[in-house]
Amino acid sequence: MPTLVRSDREAAPSGRDDTRPSSRRAWWRWGRHALTLGFLALVTFLLAQQWEKVEWERVLQSIRSYSPQMLLAAGGLTVASHLLFGAFDQLGKRYVGHKLGVARVAMIAGVCYAFTLNLGALIGGVGFRYRLYSREGLSAPDISKIYALSVVTNWLGYLILLGVVLVWGGLQPPRQWGIPAGMLPVAGVAAWAVAAAYLAMCAVRGRRSFEVRKVEVTVPGRRLALAQVVMSVANWMIMGGILYVLLGGEVDYWRVLAVLLVSAVAGALTHVPAGLGVLETVFLALLSAQVPAHQLLGALLAYRAVYYLGPLVLAVCLYAGLEARARR
Repeated sequence: MPTLVRSDREAAPSGRDDTRPSSRRAWWRWGRHALTLGFLALVTFLLAQQWEKVEWERVLQSIRSYSPQMLLAAGGLTVASHLLFGAFDQLGKRYVGHKLGVARVAMIAGVCYAFTLNLGALIGGVGFRYRLYSREGLSAPDISKIYALSVVTNWLGYLILLGVVLVWGGLQPPRQWGIPAGMLPVAGVAAWAVAAAYLAMCAVRGRRSFEVRKVEVTVPGRRLALAQVVMSVANWMIMGGILYVLLGGEVDYWRVLAVLLVSAVAGALTHVPAGLGVLETVFLALLSAQVPAHQLLGALLAYRAVYYLGPLVLAVCLYAGLEARARR
């Protein structure tokens, strides 16, 4: 009687094919974590190196020296930036076609942005959006689309401005970083290429749909993509303007903006909530030759108070009001 047993060689192919993708994903995951930890170690080293030289008494004196007019200008720009970032969700409203009121969307988006800045995207961008929008009757796929559109909008303007400052020489890294000067324009053109690819897709395939993990996704149309560019570029430029004001105009605006853009991607890579320490390290490394360290740190601490902590206090109050309304 024949024995119904297959050899390992016959049985192996299906199992081997199933494990290869998971194996590649595992290597990519570990490699990404290793790069993140390495980058975080570098930032920590630079931070320790710079902060040993800080004269904290002079930092406090620098903060006390701000005039009411300067703080008022920084506060006004902060309000404009937060309202503009909140308007990203208004684009999301148009994108998914939900009927939630403009004021309600602005309130939810403002709360989410303030918590994202201080606690990270996973809590503020994802967690709070799902909690608040789902209570207003939005489905999980629609909330995911709103969040994804907001993220794309934010980084679309970032890529365009990064290309500008890298191609036109707005950024000059220290020699000890070992970055060839000729590499910066190449990186700038690459940033433009990514942004151009997205805009081309919207122009050619706008309003066409495809599936991602059984969720139907529609490519934004030309007008929506153009609105994304304008709003995101304006928001990043306003953020650079806040730091420019707090530095007293002692550094060229485009250089301030360039350093802010570098610190933003450094904070995203390290996953440190609010980019705490990362923002300061990058600014000290790139601008300490032009501005004294105590003045730089004073401006950055004032920036955190005005742009991060002030809106967070307001967001906590708004969120408490939304929770109370939901209970009633």
